[in-house]
Amino acid sequence: MLKEMLKSIFSLKGDMAEHEVIKERLVSGGRVTGTNMCVLMLAILIASIGLNMNSTAVIIGAMLISPLMGSILSMAYGTATADSRLAEKSGLGLAFQVILCLLTSTLYFLISPISTTTSELLARTQPTIWDVLIALCGGLAGIIGMTRAEKSNVIPGVAIATALMPPLCTCGYSIANKQWQMLLGAGYLFLVNTYFIFLSALVILLILEVPKVNQMSEERVKKLKKTVIRSTIILIIPSIIIAYFMVHEENNNQNTLTGFLDTITVEEITKQAEVLFPDVESIRIGELAKVGEEDTIEKDSIILVRLNHEFQKEEQEKLEKWLQEVYEGYTIIYEEVG
Repeated sequence: MLKEMLKSIFSLKGDMAEHEVIKERLVSGGRVTGTNMCVLMLAILIASIGLNMNSTAVIIGAMLISPLMGSILSMAYGTATADSRLAEKSGLGLAFQVILCLLTSTLYFLISPISTTTSELLARTQPTIWDVLIALCGGLAGIIGMTRAEKSNVIPGVAIATALMPPLCTCGYSIANKQWQMLLGAGYLFLVNTYFIFLSALVILLILEVPKVNQMSEERVKKLKKTVIRSTIILIIPSIIIAYFMVHEENNNQNTLTGFLDTITVEEITKQAEVLFPDVESIRIGELAKVGEEDTIEKDSIILVRLNHEFQKEEQEKLEKWLQEVYEGYTIIYEEVG
């Protein structure tokens, strides 16, 4: 009785749309048209400007209007229905869109007079296992919403959670500024988001038993399963390693401080600094900062202070003295944002 009730509650077929409706929604979303390309280029520029100006609101706007996810869902539908022609066409369309994104964002950052590595850019360079989980859950929510009889409004939320546009724009910034390590991190984040959105959509479409265009042999099905499992493991391993080092570093940062600060954490210290010095927008400990044209300070030895406007010398000396008492041996880097 309980088993049947739970099965009924969590059934995905109860309010499912007709197969033809699902097909039309997913296939049409993956079409590479002039309109989609224009919208995509505008989204790329908006995201690049948002990352360049460190504006979260602008970046969210770019994610909402980006059509990239349509090609991924269309590719998943082609794979689930054994329609190799559709899968290949959608894959080529996605590749073309990615190349367009990289070219546009790289060109923007080459032209832009601001070359500061903002915190929004840095946030897209260290994908962890949590990013994998977000992409997986977001992909599941997205494809479930797309296959309902009454079209759901979850796609905008999925677009924000599973960020596809910002990592690509970060890749463009990395190419423009020859930051190859950053390029690897941002490229990996985009790959993780793309693959796990595709994988989650594929799983749900198979559960919903969408009609096959061609029948697949048992041998081909086994081969596909092995490929999926192998690819998933290969993609997950680096994210677990990065997460491990990130947690280890965070635990070190949360160590208690000496003297009268022995019970105050890093987070509390930065909050106090922002109150004591109103010109300070934010303080980050251990972030990567670029000094001059080529020199880079190790990420575990800096304090990045972001200012609302130019700091008075007297106030700067007070802040530096205060911070050095807490973080002895750290190098302080200033970044004006207002």
